[in-house]
Amino acid sequence: MSGTQTLAGRFEAHRRHLQAVAYRMLGSLAEAEDAVQEAWLRLSRTDAAGEADGIGNLGGWLTTVTGRICLDMLRARAARREEPMDDRPAAFVPDPLLRPLPHDDPEQEALHADAVGLALLVVLETLEPAERLAFVLHDMFAVPFDDIAPVVERSPAATRQLASRARRRVRAATPAADPDLGRQKKVLEAFLAASREGDFDALLALLHPEVVLRADAGSVVRGAAATKLVHGARAVAEQAAMFSPFAHAARPALVNGAIGAVTVIEGRPLAVMGVTVADGRITGMYILADPQRLARLDLPA
Repeated sequence: MSGTQTLAGRFEAHRRHLQAVAYRMLGSLAEAEDAVQEAWLRLSRTDAAGEADGIGNLGGWLTTVTGRICLDMLRARAARREEPMDDRPAAFVPDPLLRPLPHDDPEQEALHADAVGLALLVVLETLEPAERLAFVLHDMFAVPFDDIAPVVERSPAATRQLASRARRRVRAATPAADPDLGRQKKVLEAFLAASREGDFDALLALLHPEVVLRADAGSVVRGAAATKLVHGARAVAEQAAMFSPFAHAARPALVNGAIGAVTVIEGRPLAVMGVTVADGRITGMYILADPQRLARLDLPA
């Protein structure tokens, strides 16, 4: 086996970890894959220059390199937002990670699902790129501040402050959630049943008074199904009632490790919804209905 093949094998051993880092940094599965591929290209160039053998901790090196690539991508994304033609929706919903929900032991299945929820990813979208990097690498992957500091071009102490500031914002903005998947499932099933039956009062009873709905339909969809940010139980219930004809096609699934639903009409994905449940009521709803992004998802059977 050649040296390049050996290095490729070592890289593949870290691929899943790097994908997890990039997904938390970018909230996009396609962009995360691009970042991981760029990390491999940089490792290949290092190998061609005869420097790969000097990397003592390949996993740590790849993690920080992937973080640096994601930081550059976030900064480029932020620059695009300042341009008039930027088409990123105001109610952006990150790409969901989907798994089928088994009937026998959903709690056990949740242990194997990706633990980062859509609610957290939405909050991460509000952070400055350097804050997001410091928080993700340190708080989620235990990368030392001394290793993160050169990436963000700050001292370790300043990098620690970046992570601390991000941590405070995450804690303040991330809604509390019931960790029991069985209880989550009962609430969602009751909500879907009320939607199918057009029971407005039942919908209201299942929604927290300050519930927030984020519906990301992309930049092309118009009309009632367009991208929107909706606050309050009555307004969200009105949205649910409006789309009640499609509720029969919604099936429960694991969405980023929590309960959610996938709606498919005549073989075509219409929407993926994740929900946050607390104290028996829905506090947050995250709906991806962008046809282009839905077409790229690996939907469960």
